[in-house]
Amino acid sequence: MPVPYVKLSPGPMFNTVGTSSGIELIKITGAKTYPTNGELNLTTVNERGGPYGEITLPEAFIGWISESDVVLPTTDLFPPGTTKQDAQEENQVEFNSSQSAAISAALTYLKIPVTSQVQVGQVAPDGPANGKIKVGDIITAFNGATVTMPDQLPPLVKAQKPGASATIDILRGKTPASIKVTLGASPRDASQGYVGILGSALYSGPFPIEFGLQDVGGPSAGTMFALGIIDKLTPENLSDDKVVAGTGTISPTGEVGAIGGIQQKMYAASNGGAQLFLAPRANCNSVRTSTPQGLNVAAVTTLSEAVDVLAKWRSGSSDLPRC
Repeated sequence: MPVPYVKLSPGPMFNTVGTSSGIELIKITGAKTYPTNGELNLTTVNERGGPYGEITLPEAFIGWISESDVVLPTTDLFPPGTTKQDAQEENQVEFNSSQSAAISAALTYLKIPVTSQVQVGQVAPDGPANGKIKVGDIITAFNGATVTMPDQLPPLVKAQKPGASATIDILRGKTPASIKVTLGASPRDASQGYVGILGSALYSGPFPIEFGLQDVGGPSAGTMFALGIIDKLTPENLSDDKVVAGTGTISPTGEVGAIGGIQQKMYAASNGGAQLFLAPRANCNSVRTSTPQGLNVAAVTTLSEAVDVLAKWRSGSSDLPRC
């Protein structure tokens, strides 16, 4: 009999400075890179139940008594009516955003210039832009005003009246276009214009950085992607030929944030032989109560601190920041 629960269990690890199915997880061209040895693994969680398919009562019971798994009511994780496609699309948007933020954080740490653009992440199905603007489009201007950050767009739209015609300049792939949209009324203030677009920042450096990992979602790989970029662009071997794993969101300026599923990710690291696990300090309450026996966990709040922790660890120091 199916039950309305979701089971979270440890998923596979992926080495950000390695390959998966023969594809580099991080590919950098147009800049000097250095050989990378060892592993800087991002950790994942397997989800069963909810929008990802039903689980039975025996499956849920096994999860309840497991040290590494957790079973939660579906409504704790997903709004009612969420489909598998909804969940996958949201996870993919978050994953792409985490990769973009990782580029900004890593290059900022290395003092390499970063530029930003506004990429369309969502288009409201009943919004004025539906059918005209597509997810993945780059918005370069609104009514002639240049747009480079997501927070620049809403004030420009709200300053227009409902029914007004607006011109949105975009890049679709490498092709520029000017799109005419008749604005609707904002759901929050009927006197303000509304276009029905949610934008996110797309960061880039002076050379291409591409990511090759597929079928993984969510924002929690950002910190490990940022460390992988730094490892490839610097001569120092961050992992010292050993197995490092970790998790944490990353902001464009390098702040490491809390994630979900920390217990399962620590068990994934332990199962994969990690010799050091980097955890967000914001997750310390869970780390204290659910760390697998023998797993060496360091707590970090910024990308810079994570790099410093790895340097201390390589030197043989055990005096690392703990929860």
